[in-house]
Amino acid sequence: MMRTYCRRVEIPVLGEVAVPPPDKLTYYAGLGVLAALQVIEWPLALVITAGHLLADQHYSGLVKGVGEALESA
Repeated sequence: MMRTYCRRVEIPVLGEVAVPPPDKLTYYAGLGVLAALQVIEWPLALVITAGHLLADQHYSGLVKGVGEALESA
């Protein structure tokens, strides 16, 4: 099941930012807690988070491309 980031928040320096669904926020918070408790290192937590964000964007684009192809068929 694909979920899109439909909620957006305005952050003064960054501008409008998409907010992930609650299950993703829980995952990222868990990584933050593990890093804060020094169970994993901060760079590792950042790499894992970045990988998940990039994977979500890739799959979202893939699904969008398939949908557009089906519409034109």
